[in-house]
Amino acid sequence: MRGKLEDMAASLGVTIEYVDLATRDGEYRHDLKRIRLRNGMTLRKEICALAHELCHAVWGDVPSKFGPVHAKQERRADEWAAMLLITPERYRAAEERWDAHVGAIAYDLGVTTKIVLAFQRLLARIGDDVYVDPRMGLGQWAEKVPAG
Repeated sequence: MRGKLEDMAASLGVTIEYVDLATRDGEYRHDLKRIRLRNGMTLRKEICALAHELCHAVWGDVPSKFGPVHAKQERRADEWAAMLLITPERYRAAEERWDAHVGAIAYDLGVTTKIVLAFQRLLARIGDDVYVDPRMGLGQWAEKVPAG
């Protein structure tokens, strides 16, 4: 997965650097088209941080001191990373295997609990079906996964 993410960064013209960041796992600077990741992270944390920062690159996000804008950017980046790193089929199997325990699901899927929670925010269970990234309107979802 790391190679796929690195290829995505290269196609966007974004460089990736590994540095000693004091308080964060990663950051994106749109003016420099550069992602900086914290040295020494576990592979699953690194992949999640890279996918999150790639979302900022795709959307051209610049940091905002206005709380609601910042929160929206961070939520979107987590959810985008979740859709990139987790498939509905793999999530369903892990959820069944670990009885919905978020930490165990995250470990099974090779992501962080933050990314699992973001993925769960994108799900709507209606009857026996699960809709991924549902929106208003008939037939408006990214994927429909029937039970069974």
